Amino acid sequence: MTIEISERRRREVVSALRGGTVPQSGLDVLAVGLDRFESAIDEELASAASGGAVFKAVRGEYGAGKTFFSRWLVERARKVGFASSEVQISETETPLHKLETVYRRITENLATSEFPPSAFREVIDGWFYSLEQDVLASGTIDEADTVGLAAAVDALLERRLLVVSQTAPAFATALRGYRAAVLAGDVAQADGLLGWLGGQPHVAASVRRAAGVRGDLDHFGAFGFLQGLIAVLRDSGYAGLVVVLDEVETLQRVRGDVRDKALNALRQFIDEVHSGRFPGLYLVITGTPAFFDGTQGVQRLAPLAQRLAVDFTTDPRFDNARAVQVRLPGFTHESLCELGGRVRDLYAVGASPRVPVLVDDAYIETLSTAVAGRLGGKVGVAPRIFLKKLVADVLDRVDQHEAFEPRRDYALTVTDVELGDVERQAAAGVDDVDLDVT
Repeated sequence: MTIEISERRRREVVSALRGGTVPQSGLDVLAVGLDRFESAIDEELASAASGGAVFKAVRGEYGAGKTFFSRWLVERARKVGFASSEVQISETETPLHKLETVYRRITENLATSEFPPSAFREVIDGWFYSLEQDVLASGTIDEADTVGLAAAVDALLERRLLVVSQTAPAFATALRGYRAAVLAGDVAQADGLLGWLGGQPHVAASVRRAAGVRGDLDHFGAFGFLQGLIAVLRDSGYAGLVVVLDEVETLQRVRGDVRDKALNALRQFIDEVHSGRFPGLYLVITGTPAFFDGTQGVQRLAPLAQRLAVDFTTDPRFDNARAVQVRLPGFTHESLCELGGRVRDLYAVGASPRVPVLVDDAYIETLSTAVAGRLGGKVGVAPRIFLKKLVADVLDRVDQHEAFEPRRDYALTVTDVELGDVERQAAAGVDDVDLDVT
């Protein structure tokens, strides 16, 4: 297999796998079994880019690749001009029933193809620059007329945010205040207002008062601010915004009344997407089948269950990739070996010529079998540990040590400290598995 990838991206991918995490980029070269989703995802991204809005639920067991899938989707979206934000739902850090916190995390994790998180300031500043260029291009204002230019930009801002101002007038007010502070060189005021626009709590009252805004962003104002952010992005030339809410299944572990509030907030969010309030938004949530099908998850709120209902009783080969909810089939022994081969070929670029010779397909199959055996034979939960062992324990050693031969010198060991909860459960009661490659 020929790997076409920049050296920087190659190092980033290998480094992430070495640490047992999902890479942030370069996922196209590792995408095994995702070709079935490509056409549908591209169609949906095109719909959002043309002013529509899309909601997608992704279900899969632990190890099925939900985080990988969402980052693969994000990377695909960035290539066609979308900004993105990945938010991990948690009871303490980002509770779903507090949409103002979700919005804040969206701005904190906002990224574009040009800027890493948080790209919020760059997006806002870039938008004002675009407004200035549009005003100057009209030929009605001289660039030297700073007062006239500022007034014309404010007027254009109001026209561009007219729809948003009807539901979240404070968003436009704060944007004007931020621009005025920047022009005046008032760094503290500008930083405070940028934080307030990003949903940060406890912004100084003097900052808010000077800009003509009051209070902190609340649950009900979050949608208006998100609407404003998307409007700014699209007016800046971005196709739209992809938001990933990862690990929503954590809602099952919270107190009953909090869970009900969170499920209702999710239902409300989906309805707002379908209502057309967020042109350019592609919203993704990920969760386990237990969350979507169990009584402590989606099924607890009938209206939400109705919106996410999809028939998964048929053969997975015939799943509808365009459905509101899609399932990831998880890894088989064959697909895990294919993934291992791709990682080996990626690593081999610029590495010792011994790598593809000593870590051949037969060895990768042996290693994948041994890792799955250590996890109770459950291939579906093996990918993370398998790839970490392949890179850190085998490929790195082959590349660094001329005398190292994995078939002779390496015996697989997996300790509890390396495992997550689900991996640990899979490994429970299983004796250590020696890597017998003789």
